[in-house]
Amino acid sequence: ITAAACLRAPVPNQNQNQNQNQSAMLRVRCLRGGSRGAEAAHLIGAMVGRAVSGWVSRAVRSTSSSAAALPLTADEPVTEHTPEDCPVCAHNEWDPLEEVIVGRAENACVPPFTVEVKANTYEKYWPFYQQFGGQTFPKDHVKKAVSEIEEMCNILQHEGVTVRRPEPIDWSDYPIRTVEDRHKLAAQGKFVTTEYEPCFDAADFIRAGTDIFVQRSQVTNFMGIEWMRRHLAPTYKIHIISFKDPNPMHIDATFNIIGPGLVLSNPDRPCRQIEMFKKAGWTVVTPPAPLIPDNHPLWMSSKWLSMNVLMLDEKRVMVDANETNIQKMFESLGIQTIRVSIRHANSLGGGFHCWTTDVRRRGTLQSYFL
Repeated sequence: ITAAACLRAPVPNQNQNQNQNQSAMLRVRCLRGGSRGAEAAHLIGAMVGRAVSGWVSRAVRSTSSSAAALPLTADEPVTEHTPEDCPVCAHNEWDPLEEVIVGRAENACVPPFTVEVKANTYEKYWPFYQQFGGQTFPKDHVKKAVSEIEEMCNILQHEGVTVRRPEPIDWSDYPIRTVEDRHKLAAQGKFVTTEYEPCFDAADFIRAGTDIFVQRSQVTNFMGIEWMRRHLAPTYKIHIISFKDPNPMHIDATFNIIGPGLVLSNPDRPCRQIEMFKKAGWTVVTPPAPLIPDNHPLWMSSKWLSMNVLMLDEKRVMVDANETNIQKMFESLGIQTIRVSIRHANSLGGGFHCWTTDVRRRGTLQSYFL
């Protein structure tokens, strides 16, 4: 949904110090992705602090990148899972939401116009990146986005959800190596990410109890998926699914699981494995076309942010106030709509699911996919 939200999670390196390992694993365990995801990591770290340093350091005993592509054997150790006293607990996308992190729009900057940006944005917005890359987004637009997210937080609190906010961060960029040598691959329609080392965005995964579904995308590679598979085995199963999407990035505006056996499937990017879900008895719902006007800037997203919703529980959903058609769809499913307008926040790269990171949902680990 947003290039600004990209959260790479490389395999822990034994040469890194303990603090770096703790930070990396907090990101892996706690962040689903979404706008200003790195800031959410700072907040999580402050919340759990020393109380969880023990289980974090134990958790980093994981496979190395050199072994990430090898199959798991019976004799191979599996990384430990989070104990029951972990403050972070969310088994799926629809259990009653008790605590959530909401990102910040302040200081949002336009990504430099690199090949990665080309692979994940629409061509009509490339001149915008060429002109403003590395600068802040238009101040008036950011101001409106900040106001929208504040209102979203107020409504979440009114609905009984504890809302955590990271402090705005004044940050500087750092020099990185150019990736212009990948232009040829991009022109051939290949992924800009390689299989050189594991990488993934948490927003390419979506949870349904013991089953987690993931797509190989421009920001998630097979080595990253395999690392996650082995990291979570044997309790969780990782299922790779794919879509008719030439430039996939983040799954939650394409395939959004909103309840036990209930999924929204984007008609413009159909799932190639959809029969697998139907055979399992799931209900597949096709959301209506988005209503966002053509002249509204979506520099980092598609109009299908309309289906990028946040479930407060099985019977309550936070949805854009302007998307009346999808509101009617939810109401026909017996789900109450909680309407908030975040159109300007959409432009910065995300819908409700992108802007938030679940900290705690009240529920137990179950299997919904047989």
